[in-house]
Amino acid sequence: MIFQGNACGRVNLIGEHTDYNNGFVLPTSIPQETKCSLRLEDTGQIVFNSLHLEGRFTRTYALGSEDPQHQSSIEAITWALAQEGVSIPGATIQVNSSVPLGSGLSSSAAFSISVLRACIQAFKLDWNVEKIARIAQKLENDFLGAHVGILDPIACSLCSYGKALYLDTATLKYEEVMIPHSMALIVIHSGVTHANNALQGYNTRRQECEDACRKMHIDSLRAIDEPSSSLPSTLLKRVRHVVTENRRVHNAKKALESNDAVWLGKLFHESHTSLRDDYEVSVPEVDMLVALMEDQDGCFGARITGGGFGGSIVALVDQFQFDTASLDHILTCYTNKYDKKARILVSRNDQRLPENARFI
Repeated sequence: MIFQGNACGRVNLIGEHTDYNNGFVLPTSIPQETKCSLRLEDTGQIVFNSLHLEGRFTRTYALGSEDPQHQSSIEAITWALAQEGVSIPGATIQVNSSVPLGSGLSSSAAFSISVLRACIQAFKLDWNVEKIARIAQKLENDFLGAHVGILDPIACSLCSYGKALYLDTATLKYEEVMIPHSMALIVIHSGVTHANNALQGYNTRRQECEDACRKMHIDSLRAIDEPSSSLPSTLLKRVRHVVTENRRVHNAKKALESNDAVWLGKLFHESHTSLRDDYEVSVPEVDMLVALMEDQDGCFGARITGGGFGGSIVALVDQFQFDTASLDHILTCYTNKYDKKARILVSRNDQRLPENARFI
């Protein structure tokens, strides 16, 4: 019997690096997704087939031999299942994904959630969304060494087309907010993918936030409205980003509810500036894409999305007045400058999406 699981990729509209600080986020789904098929076998091993759009491979390993040094996402999942007391006799697992790797669009979380959902069916597990998300976060933190927050697995589990997910990462309470029909989103992958130094940089940022909390004698940065001026300059910048980013998430929700694209675009711009200057997770290629997008008529604002150190940008545009032909100009200027291939994630012709999808 074949068991199935799937999960969407996500783009975070605003609220970057706030989740591991018990803050607020505002993601939505993208049409790219990950699908898993699982067949149980009494072999004591896993046969894993990856059919990712960016490369296909097969690998086999014995259950119980999982090793963090392999940096294997499928080993991380079977390790996590064993930690939860789930005994796997053996399995053939096939994953087919169109979520670009290293793009800041939650390819890792979409992978984990899709496989875990297939396992829930196979083993008849009574796990809710929070339980699945916590396991997906744990395997990233404890096995793969990525000290990520809860944003990605929750977003890949709950986000839907045409709606933003306003999520309090401290309580996991959430609210869906409609994205007005007059607004549309464009997501462009810079072609600069996350590397090992990006993981180190991400973990360093989290450590800096924890260091700042200790110096200010607080449990998390959610607890303050303003950073302490007594902090060292680097920690002051990190805290200032998180504090102001939480504020921007609240305001972004209000901008969506009031159909105020100008205000929301301004928040996008401010968020990117903060991530570039205070949190220092942007790169020149991404900065150029943001600037090129914001120069186009009908674009309200753009920002880096995801953990940073490469990846993608998200831009807010006028659904009816933005000329998609200008995207060719952006790609040409970008390629001439950096000799890299950026990809525009276009979903207007994607038949899986409803007619009112907010990606053009």
